[in-house]
This record gives sequence, structure tokens and C-alpha cells, in this order.
Amino acid sequence: MWTEINQQLYQKFVFADFKAAFGFMTRVALVAEKMDHHPKWINVWNTVEIWLSTHDAGNIVTKKDKLLAQAIDSLLKENN
Repeated sequence: MWTEINQQLYQKFVFADFKAAFGFMTRVALVAEKMDHHPKWINVWNTVEIWLSTHDAGNIVTKKDKLLAQAIDSLLKENN
């Protein structure tokens, strides 16, 4: 579930292993590139943390962030 923290949407994702986490990041990267809206994220082994905000709007949450969050959620649903 996405939460708004410090004017950013945030979610932590935990996968079975590094391969699954990296595969998820690859799918997100393709969607983000298509939307021309790129996340701040970190990956450590099976965990991916993502923060979304719109830099050119003053680093606040905008509709672009909400749309990317929805797209990321859809990727997860496709793989479950």
C-alpha cells in the first residue's frame, strides 16, 4: 500500500529472492520510461523501496506519481 511521507508516495516491496526483485524493477523501469516519469528507488537483495514525487513540480506528489503508482500496482497483480 502506498503511503504519503514527506511529500512523496512510498512503498516497500519484498520478493522471494533477488531475481524476482530485479525482474520487478525491470518491469517498472519499462513502464516509467514510457511514462517519462522515473522513480527514486533502492534495492537490497529481495527488497525494493520506491519513492515517487514530481521534480519539476517542486518535489511534491502529483497526478503523474499517482498514475505511476497505479501502474506499478498493476504489474504486481499481473504476476500474482
